[in-house]
Amino acid sequence: MKGRIIRSVTVTALFLRGGLAQPVATLTVRIAPNLNTSNLTIPLEKYVAAVLAGESNTFRSDEALKAMAVAARTYAIYFRGRHAAEGYDLCGTTHCQRLDPAAVTPRIQALVDATAGELLWYEGKPIFTSYSQDCGGVTEDAGAVWSSTGVPYLRSHPDPYCTRSGPSLWQWAGDPFDIAAALHHSQLQAPHQLDRIAIAERTPSGRARVLALSGGGESIKVSASSFRFAMGRELGWNTVRSDRFDVTESNGRLLFQGAGGGHGVGMCQRGADQMGVESHTYREILAFYYPGTALGLTGRGISWARLGGEAAALFTTHPGQDGQVLALAERLIASLARRTGLPAPSAVELRLYPDIDTFRNATGQPGWVVAQTVGRRISLQPAGAHEPTLRHELLHVFFEAQANPSLPVWFREGLVGYFEGGRQQWIAPASSADATRARRDFADAARKVVGLVSRYGEVTVLGWLKIGLPREVSSSSTSTAATNSR
Repeated sequence: MKGRIIRSVTVTALFLRGGLAQPVATLTVRIAPNLNTSNLTIPLEKYVAAVLAGESNTFRSDEALKAMAVAARTYAIYFRGRHAAEGYDLCGTTHCQRLDPAAVTPRIQALVDATAGELLWYEGKPIFTSYSQDCGGVTEDAGAVWSSTGVPYLRSHPDPYCTRSGPSLWQWAGDPFDIAAALHHSQLQAPHQLDRIAIAERTPSGRARVLALSGGGESIKVSASSFRFAMGRELGWNTVRSDRFDVTESNGRLLFQGAGGGHGVGMCQRGADQMGVESHTYREILAFYYPGTALGLTGRGISWARLGGEAAALFTTHPGQDGQVLALAERLIASLARRTGLPAPSAVELRLYPDIDTFRNATGQPGWVVAQTVGRRISLQPAGAHEPTLRHELLHVFFEAQANPSLPVWFREGLVGYFEGGRQQWIAPASSADATRARRDFADAARKVVGLVSRYGEVTVLGWLKIGLPREVSSSSTSTAATNSR
């Protein structure tokens, strides 16, 4: 992994002997919502596989499963911390995403791994990847279900793939007394003597939006989606299967006749599977159900402006005010080349993100890290666009361009600390344990390299960049090197 160094990840990072391992993000999930001891800490990609096993294990198409993996992963990142007040990130039920870790197959895990890390983005941030079982031939507008979620990539549109093999019709006859009781259990109002339910308002896609419940001289209106969830929780999810229905009275019962399953917003799982069967790729499936979004490992959809220099280029969303950042980087590159005696790297790329959230989404870094360097790309949040941080990151670029793959992390970090006097400008003021540990590790590595320079000389220590550490140094450092988890 020469030329690649990542100093932190969203939740945890594991370092292997002789180099860096890939970052492994984890989520804390409560599998059984009523058990306080049921929390499970699970790597992100294992979580995604468990979602596929729980939500889409009947898919025929590998491409549809890959599309579902991207949707489930993006959903998890979008909603991570949803249950933070309760001590976990996400629940393992349909409130978040249904998990079935025991049902993960080698096929499912392989398809998840094939899309590892990929998310859907809009304007530099992960999107709300809503999905449902069966849209019945027309997807729903998100704003019709959640009034505050009117996003352009979740608009209603026809879905010919969903009904390719015919519509999925259903019906259910419910006892009015049981329906009223289910509504009351879900803290919803209903007439004490429920006799009739009418569709008071429909969405543009034809789904029920508002229901009018009447009986015994009372008339109460309730959201159709809230009604459906109440029926599902109390009477079973095979009762009112979607919001696409009509209601009539039949022999003292209320007869619901409809099509599809779920709210219909976003990706239709039935349609996505059919698209895969018809040889559409997972990228095409995602583009059909989330139009206008971008698929990738980092923040996409940002309107970058490129400012070019001799040794570096700056990508920014505010070119009129950020030109001085590029000029500073050019000066620092020339200065560091003189100070280290190393050749100035070319094609250095600086990406200055417009805000902390976009930086975090694009890099996976926590908020206390103000910059990240991978190879010759330096990613900066706004707080990192100043000289000390740029010097720190550019030193990494200089050293990684020359580094022998066998060099341990503590030596790479320690060289940067030695040449900048031990400053830690890539860490923002923070009280988290991870930030404190990172500062300590960086200081320990810097002190160790200072000791090596004092003993062997700066020229000799710098020479180890290309040839690796001599045996006496590497063997004597195993117990005192900087900690292997940051």
